[in-house]
Amino acid sequence: MRDSESRVRVVVADDHPVFRDGMVRALNSTGYTEVVAAVGDGWAALEAIREHSPDVALLDYRMPSIDGLGVAHAVQRDDLPTRMLILSAFTESSAVYEALREGASGYISKDASRDEIVSAVLSCAKGECVLPPDLVPGLASEVRQRAQSDAPVLSEREGQVLRMIAEGQSVPTMAKNLFLAPTTVKTHVQRLYEKLGVSDRGAAVAEAMRRGMLE
Repeated sequence: MRDSESRVRVVVADDHPVFRDGMVRALNSTGYTEVVAAVGDGWAALEAIREHSPDVALLDYRMPSIDGLGVAHAVQRDDLPTRMLILSAFTESSAVYEALREGASGYISKDASRDEIVSAVLSCAKGECVLPPDLVPGLASEVRQRAQSDAPVLSEREGQVLRMIAEGQSVPTMAKNLFLAPTTVKTHVQRLYEKLGVSDRGAAVAEAMRRGMLE
């Protein structure tokens, strides 16, 4: 067993207690990894990353307050040293693409065994890009599709937010209609602005109309 200073330090973030506790036990039992914080939502994950500066953050794709992609985006934006591994039940190529685009170092399915997830955490800590072989063809196709398109490809949620902005809805109203926290809606709005290359609502609607995204 390695001493504590040489172990890979990990933050685990998942809103399912049983799964989260299982991952904590699996990681702590290896002798190579040490869980420094285990949390159940995105805000807590971001706070733990800032407090502990772990080597790797294992982030559930969908969590309350901020999802895994939102956490990854904030970590990349703030230039924090933690490498991020997204863990998700969703393996659609668009989801994988968005995760890597937001700064994640890897993406792995929740259907993977605990040994496979632990191995992915260790690979991520070494600076490797972790992507199961079965996800690579879909990702390659996604990259080609997006490269050929003039308009940025929005996620389903970002498309909903764009239409609501065009309708003049406020963030609190959007949050209520989408059953999301206002902070999560703000994250989607910011991502939308970045994809469109704008900084406010009016410009977002104008640019979306120019690109034919609101037809």
